[in-house]
Amino acid sequence: MKIPVYTKNGEIVNEIELPKEIFGLKINPNFLHQVIVSQMSNRRQGTAHTKTRAEVSGGGRKPWPQKGLGRARHGSIRSPIWKGGGVAHGPRKEKNYKKIIPKKMRRKALFMVLSSKAKDNELILLDNLEIKEGKTKEIAKILENLKIKGKKVLFALPSLDKKIILAVKNIPKASTIQAKDLNALDVLNAKYLLMPLNSLDIIKKTFLK
Repeated sequence: MKIPVYTKNGEIVNEIELPKEIFGLKINPNFLHQVIVSQMSNRRQGTAHTKTRAEVSGGGRKPWPQKGLGRARHGSIRSPIWKGGGVAHGPRKEKNYKKIIPKKMRRKALFMVLSSKAKDNELILLDNLEIKEGKTKEIAKILENLKIKGKKVLFALPSLDKKIILAVKNIPKASTIQAKDLNALDVLNAKYLLMPLNSLDIIKKTFLK
């Protein structure tokens, strides 16, 4: 599959052939769903925590006698059916949401998503992504030239470039990631994947081992 290479001004300067091993896969929805759900689970903080009736303070004494008052029977004011009582079946921070995904599965899922982006013209290659001042307006101008301003864009950088990271940080719906850290979930979450040519080389070296 061939795709165009753009300048920062939005002009096409070249056309390159993408490696079939990475960008020539068909999507398997069930397989991709399994990997994406696992990756989402692994990002959960798991800090949500509720107290059971045993942990809520108070409620040791029976609120009123069992019989004689004509009221419903209750043994504690900390029962889950009482306001201020414990929570039944609520989230507990002891729960472990981590799921192990084999490396080959993660890699294949990434290749599927990259193939989909390339096929749908949502993969944008630049001849270079260097900016002089590290200003947000420089990145905003590039997005405008490429006609993707206001869209959800993921920048895949060849290395940690502080100028670009800080410039992108102030743009709504735009985010950065190192090319070596690309994963199916982040790529799928973005409408467009934008990268310079040297990021493509990093992807080949990292994932085609």
